[in-house]
Amino acid sequence: MNDDGFSAERLFNQGYSYTYDDVIFLPGFIDFPTDAVNLSTKLSRNIPLSIPCVASPMDTVTETSMAIGMAALGGIGIVHYNNTTSQQASIIRAAKSHQIPFSTDLIFASPSDSIHSADEFGNSPCIFITESGTEESKVLGVVSKSTWKGLSDKEARISDYMNSSPVTLPSSYNFEDVAGYIACKKLDFVPLVNDKDGQVVNLVTASDLERLNSLPKLGLPSLGTDGKFLVGAAVGTRESDKERLEHLVKAGINALVIDSSQGNSEYQINMIKYVKHTYPHLDVIGGNVVTKYQAENLIKQDVDGLRVGMGSGSICTTQEVCAVGRGQATAVYKVSSIAEQHGVPVIADGGISNSGHIVKALSLGASTVMMGSFLAGSNEAPGTYEYKNGLRVKKYRGMGSLEAMTKGSDARYLGDTAKLKIAQGVVGSVADKGSVLKFVPYTMQAVKQGFQDLGASSMQSAHHLLRSGTLRLEVRTGAAQVEGGVHGLVGYEKKYF
Repeated sequence: MNDDGFSAERLFNQGYSYTYDDVIFLPGFIDFPTDAVNLSTKLSRNIPLSIPCVASPMDTVTETSMAIGMAALGGIGIVHYNNTTSQQASIIRAAKSHQIPFSTDLIFASPSDSIHSADEFGNSPCIFITESGTEESKVLGVVSKSTWKGLSDKEARISDYMNSSPVTLPSSYNFEDVAGYIACKKLDFVPLVNDKDGQVVNLVTASDLERLNSLPKLGLPSLGTDGKFLVGAAVGTRESDKERLEHLVKAGINALVIDSSQGNSEYQINMIKYVKHTYPHLDVIGGNVVTKYQAENLIKQDVDGLRVGMGSGSICTTQEVCAVGRGQATAVYKVSSIAEQHGVPVIADGGISNSGHIVKALSLGASTVMMGSFLAGSNEAPGTYEYKNGLRVKKYRGMGSLEAMTKGSDARYLGDTAKLKIAQGVVGSVADKGSVLKFVPYTMQAVKQGFQDLGASSMQSAHHLLRSGTLRLEVRTGAAQVEGGVHGLVGYEKKYF
């Protein structure tokens, strides 16, 4: 008899609501190297991923750049719906038109315009000239910043001096193709254009390639059967969301998340039924849920995945405001124990602030983790950097914050018809983290080391150890949690890579 620690079944059936920091795993037996750990998993019944990372559908987390970056890493981004239908569909199309793991802000003008200041170039080395002056028409030419600086008449029309036959490459070219071409032709930059209509979808510079080469080597990207990046999208449960969904399907979404803070409702069940009937080949992820009862109701509707978490996000105040929710460790274990019986993958949504939390979420039965604050503040997150108290930060807000609700996210909290809006989230800021292309691979390496310490060489192995009772856990006292972190120092700097 193993009297070290408790099995998960015994630990989580004592009436306590535990979060990740409350519990600790006891080490297992190591008989394989770290690099032998395989983190491949499933987002939903039919969508495999190379890494268990999902970018949350929040308007300060996932738009084009994040969706591209996550797919390039082997994860997936879920594009938020706190915008118009056309804006959300445009983000999807833009993300799926890329093959290179970054997106550059493109600047457009018409031939009749004039460029009056170098500021109009922003951080771009060039401005693209199209008939309409927008991205939605074919490129007629390009003006490089160096060309403009050499002009004697800065008031001249762009048509007088633009390069009307710029060098371009198809957007279907991969990183190696583009890098090789730029190096061979000794170019400073090259636009990537859509094969179908000649629209510019990205701009690659020599400095971009140099930056990418300095980052950790990317693993297998998340690609659909069409060879394009996998991209997911979120919608609500209103009648208007059915029309929105039609546009998203046309834009090419690979997975749909029905977004609600409390998913066990007739509104969500009706939406799942509609999607399953109208788009039978689209994987539908339901939620959010934290109990077996909630999960069973959605599983009966044949959902392809479940999103778990209520009030556990760093900017979410649902538990505080509504007195409803559950500790995330308990929620993940309970829901995954029933979902596994039906072959439904679980997404642990919320409460992830370090690699240890990811290890705990996955080892407690989740197949992937959804991250908001963990990815917010990165280069790929929407928004611009600003400085607060000498620290470079980006805005990060909960979709239940009053600020986000004014954009339409109140439907997520079933409050879009309420006369009085009650906030279930806050607005804050997150420190600059750099690129997800750098810190996510390092995080995944740390997760592999955690799995090695547990004696689990894969996600499936970890789940088997959990269900068989081989994996042992204990609850940590407050003092044990302090001891398990950095302590006893006058000052320190925490760096993981």
